[in-house]
Order: sequence, then structure tokens, then C-alpha cells
Amino acid sequence: MGKLTTSGKGRRWVAGGHPWIYKDDIAEGKGEPGELLSVDDPAGHCLGWGLFSNTSRIAVRMVTRSSEQPNRAFWKQRMERAIAVRAKAGLMEPDGACRLIAGDGDGFPGWIVDRYTDVLVMQCTTQSSERMRDFLLELLKECLPLTPRAIYNRSDVGIRKLEDLDPRVEWLEGSNPGLIEVREGEVKYLVDVEQGHKTGSYLDQSANHVRFGALAKGQRVLDAFAYQGLFGLHAAVAGAEHVIFLEQNQAACDRILENAKLNGVEDRVEIRKTNCMQALRNMAEEGERFGLMSIDPPAFARNRRETAGAERGYVELNRRGFVMMESGGMLVSASCSYNVRPEDFLSYLRKASHLAGREAWLESMEGPSLDHPQLLTLPETRYLKCAFLRVD
Repeated sequence: MGKLTTSGKGRRWVAGGHPWIYKDDIAEGKGEPGELLSVDDPAGHCLGWGLFSNTSRIAVRMVTRSSEQPNRAFWKQRMERAIAVRAKAGLMEPDGACRLIAGDGDGFPGWIVDRYTDVLVMQCTTQSSERMRDFLLELLKECLPLTPRAIYNRSDVGIRKLEDLDPRVEWLEGSNPGLIEVREGEVKYLVDVEQGHKTGSYLDQSANHVRFGALAKGQRVLDAFAYQGLFGLHAAVAGAEHVIFLEQNQAACDRILENAKLNGVEDRVEIRKTNCMQALRNMAEEGERFGLMSIDPPAFARNRRETAGAERGYVELNRRGFVMMESGGMLVSASCSYNVRPEDFLSYLRKASHLAGREAWLESMEGPSLDHPQLLTLPETRYLKCAFLRVD
């Protein structure tokens, strides 16, 4: 069993509560890729135990501040805690979907497991989660209140390169069930875990989809950057007068139509295959108006260097949205970029409303659904911002 010693700076960082130790803050010691290591401060006092990476800038991800080495019971208790959180939040319905394990947010660095009814999709993004995969899956199956029909390893994300890991995609148990019908609130939708974005869907926005739908009765609605169309589908099912979806991917447009038919609302939806930025400009110039709108683009700032460009993008995108809002309408605007902090995002929205000549009130700033826990000591888990803005 290996051991690492932090620098003085590293000790202060850990003492402040953050669970990550960067390689520049390691004074001495080394370990095997993905190994569980004891971590000491420069005076030889144990700071706890962490999982090691020999290639990432994040050298250690702490899992406990105790001097006692984590064992099987430790990991099982942590697994049970994660599942209990989902059950308490009402996210374990058999026909639903949720994130069962949210990596660092649940104390399992680099390990993600999503559930689509009885099909599990997992991703390993660190050396430690790759090394512990089979052990963790065994524990998960012991703790789950259901028997998985199939388990899919979709470890194909680019971040694995930072850990010197090749992509791995395979059915670990069972086989591809094809399209999976999932229920989210009052909406049913189809998920393709092999070809869909992420593990098949954007589960972090589930609660915001439902909030959005509750505002939609009798409204003319726009869902921009729609992907599967879940914002707009919730609106249509809740009684929106008409819903327009903007999406540039043809396969996603086809899926929106399938989902609309699945919910019996195809007569009140309009799907436009288009570049969303350009479409919003054209629609604003043509004088289109909406009582409810969602703007949920891909991440504009994947790192700190991209934040200046992100500001321009968010301001202009939302300016176009504000221009098209009816008086008293609700604009729901989201950013999934961690590098865009909440206060920055609000400043972009403020600039956008000013440029559009509209007055706006922040009714709420929402984060991700409860199955994406936001660890207070790890700001990186607080990445999603979803602003509900009343516009006059």
C-alpha cells in the first residue's frame, strides 16, 4: 500500500475541505495507477485516504479524512447512502430514470452510473474507477432495490485521455434493449443508450423540465437547442397552445417527433431542423413572440480560456430570446459550463436584457436535479445554472 506526502500548500488545500490534490502539491511518494493511498502532511500526520492518478493534473481524489483505510463496508455504506438519497427524492420509480452514482458528488471519484428503467449505463473517467469497476458494480447490485436487465459500459468520454485510458464500450451484462421508454413526470420519452448524448439523456435537467412544463398552459412555447425536446414536450403535455422546437441534428429532430407521438401531442408541435443561433436571429427579426421559452445550449466554456468567448455567446443568444418574449412571459436560460460562475451568468443575462430593451426579474436560479448532488467542498459539482426569468 503506497503513501504520499503533501507540500505545505497541499496540506492547506486539503485542510480547507477540497477533496482534490494536484500533482504540484505532492512533495514525495508515488503509487500505482488508480491505487488507494494514505496521504500525510509534511509533519507525517495522516490527512486521510485518496485515489491516485499517475497522469492527471489531479493526482489524488480524497475519499475520507479518517486514518482508517476504507474497506468493503465503507464503500457499501457509501453506495447505500447514494441510493437512499434517490429513493427519498422519489427518483427510484421503476419506469423512470436517474443518476444512481454521480462520481465525486457521491464519493465515488470518476464513476457515473445512470439508470433508465432497469438498464444501467456506467462511465469510468479516472484510473481509480476503471480499476475498481467490477468491485463497485458488485456492491451496486447488492444495494439496488431492482435487478438490472442489462448493464452497459459507455466509457467513451474524451476526459479518459487525461488518465491515459482508452475508450471502452461494451455490454457487461445482458444485451442492447433498443429504445427504452422512460417516464419523467407526466412525459414519456425514448432513450438510446448506445447513440444518445451522454449516457442517453441529460438527466441533470429533469426537475427543470418539470418546472418548465408547469408554466406552459395556454402558452406559445419555444424550445431552443432542443435535443430530445424534453422542455417543449413537458410544455405540450401540460397544455401549451403550440410548441416550436429548434434543433440542428436530424436524428434528434426525428426523436422529438417520436416522443411527441408517444405523448399524443404531435398536433401541437412544430420541429425546425436549423442552426439555433441563426434561427433565433431570424425569428427575432421577423417579430415572433412567445410566452415561454427555454434556451439550453451546449457548454460555451469548456475551460477558463474560453470564458471571454462564452460571455459574447451567452449575451447575444439571450438578447435574441429576450426580444421575442411577450410581456409577462418566462424565459428559462441555462448554462452547463462550470467555468461560467453563477454570478457571471447572471451578469450576462443582465447585459442581454438591457441590450434587448427588456426588464427582467430572476424568479429562481435552479441547479441540477437531486440525483446530481452538489458537494459544498467541491465547487466543480455546481456546474449547472438554470435561470427562470420573468420578462416585461
